[in-house]
Amino acid sequence: MNHFAAIQGKLEEYGLDAMLVTSPSNRKYATDFPSSAGMALVTRKEAFFFIDSRYIEAAKKSIKGAAVDKVDMQRAYDAKLNAEIDRLGIRTLGIEEGAMSLGEYRSWEQKLHGELKPAQQLFTDLRTVKYQEELDYLIRAQRIAEKALVQVLDLIRPGMTERQVAAELIYRMLREGADGVSFEPIVVTGVKSSMPHGVPGDVEIRSGDFLTMDFGCRLGGYCSDMTRTVAVGSATEEMRKVYETVLLAQKTAISGAKAGMTGVEVDGIARKVIQDAGYGDCFGHGFGHGVGLDVHEAPTAGPSGKDPMPVNAVISAEPGIYLEGRFGVRIEDVIILKENGCEDITLAPKELLIL
Repeated sequence: MNHFAAIQGKLEEYGLDAMLVTSPSNRKYATDFPSSAGMALVTRKEAFFFIDSRYIEAAKKSIKGAAVDKVDMQRAYDAKLNAEIDRLGIRTLGIEEGAMSLGEYRSWEQKLHGELKPAQQLFTDLRTVKYQEELDYLIRAQRIAEKALVQVLDLIRPGMTERQVAAELIYRMLREGADGVSFEPIVVTGVKSSMPHGVPGDVEIRSGDFLTMDFGCRLGGYCSDMTRTVAVGSATEEMRKVYETVLLAQKTAISGAKAGMTGVEVDGIARKVIQDAGYGDCFGHGFGHGVGLDVHEAPTAGPSGKDPMPVNAVISAEPGIYLEGRFGVRIEDVIILKENGCEDITLAPKELLIL
């Protein structure tokens, strides 16, 4: 499903004659064509996609609703773009300022005939609200990740390393049909589990330790994202208390989350549970983030999330408690915000599991 029409519908609101689409995620959103190159020009009535010889055949077969043309050394991107800018009388051209370096911006400013205008927010507004087809991909990607988790839980044992668990997660998601990973898995055990974004290494899993696994896959360009923390062999009373506090915080916030709330309001529900349990200083990140074509995108469900979140916004629900140098717990689901509540699309069990 491409979104040329949706982009065209926003151009007048942003005072644009056209939008230049250059970043991989927005390019995929606009065209529904995955590639590591190419760019789209979307005007109020027409759309164009330019790409080199490596992808031109596939692009012509796949992209609907846009004129697809090849660039080469004789007719580079700027030449193709300027030909349409001049033909159509385009004066104001929106750009994705958040996806461009200063050097790239200055280069396009010199090469293109139209006036460049920052318009990243156009895509943020569009992509925050998910169409049903997008939701379907997100749910299917979540199912793949959950299947991988079930398989890997059967393999985990003392002596296995973080790196080995991460490798198994990747392999099994791919085997279950994923196009790739959403991000490199975070797999940490023991004292490293207090690092929210710790990097898996050769640390061995030991009996009596927590193991945190944060991972996801891509399907049709869309990401899944989930975290489960399990205990190996046994869990102390304190470990159980921290785990149950995080789980209560997550469940309470999910029960209260709905469209129209701000990110800071949803975050505050979970944060209060953790603060009331005496661990307020040990929850340093936000409750969640948007999930879609990027594993981190709008909206923000944390202290900086000041804007109301719309119906069919998709966010992660991932509170955590991290006791520095000792252990940490994070539990993450993905939810779809609805008018009167939310839908949790993560079905994997999350009661404390002791392997």
